[in-house]
Amino acid sequence: MPLLEINDLIVLYGEIEALRGVSISVDEGQVVTLLGANGAGKSTTLRAISGLAKPAAGEIVFDGKSIAGLGPEAIVRLGISHVPEGRRIFPGLSVKENIMLGASNRRVAKSELSREADAMFDLFPDIRSFSNALGWTLSGGQLQMVAVARGLMAKPRLLLLDEPSLGLAPVIVQAVFRIISEIRRNTTVLLVEQNARMGLSVADHGYVLETGRIVLGGKPDELWGNEAIRAAYLGGHAKVSA
Repeated sequence: MPLLEINDLIVLYGEIEALRGVSISVDEGQVVTLLGANGAGKSTTLRAISGLAKPAAGEIVFDGKSIAGLGPEAIVRLGISHVPEGRRIFPGLSVKENIMLGASNRRVAKSELSREADAMFDLFPDIRSFSNALGWTLSGGQLQMVAVARGLMAKPRLLLLDEPSLGLAPVIVQAVFRIISEIRRNTTVLLVEQNARMGLSVADHGYVLETGRIVLGGKPDELWGNEAIRAAYLGGHAKVSA
């Protein structure tokens, strides 16, 4: 049984159908990547899973239980952590304080949280020396690492990552995706990414969205060679082989 299964999901923004019958499946231990152009529905899919967008119809099943319509707090407690696009770090808090906030769903002593946050710097060595630096002083790549570390502090079974490479220099993108490769050892990942090459490089399975619908799904090597991916990024219409 998949860890996460979405069936015929519909999400409305006013009268606009942001998602039109999306169905995806994520097995435990996998990295699954959602690809598509801006406005395709990738971020909306993650928002629906984490409770930030309310589905109009369809099923979202996590670990065998329906979570469609639950609030974000309840969904975090079930084991789903969402790292949204834009990082959203608190600028007036230190790096370590920002990371510790990720465990707000857990009842853990502050001393233990401090030890866990320190352990995060083993996974994210590039920000170790910035532990006491305020959030506003960091670069984009450093902010992204803090955001992912904060998401992992919730001890999630499923980590939702939204555009982790957005706005980063190529060398930093490589570092971020090396970390994603490490994360997958202990955590299932659903990744939204516009950088198709990087997104598929760490994935077990991928889906291509176009205007709120899944138009393709398959193994990374099957998707990478398909012209439909290029069409999705250019905003054209993906043609699915019969």
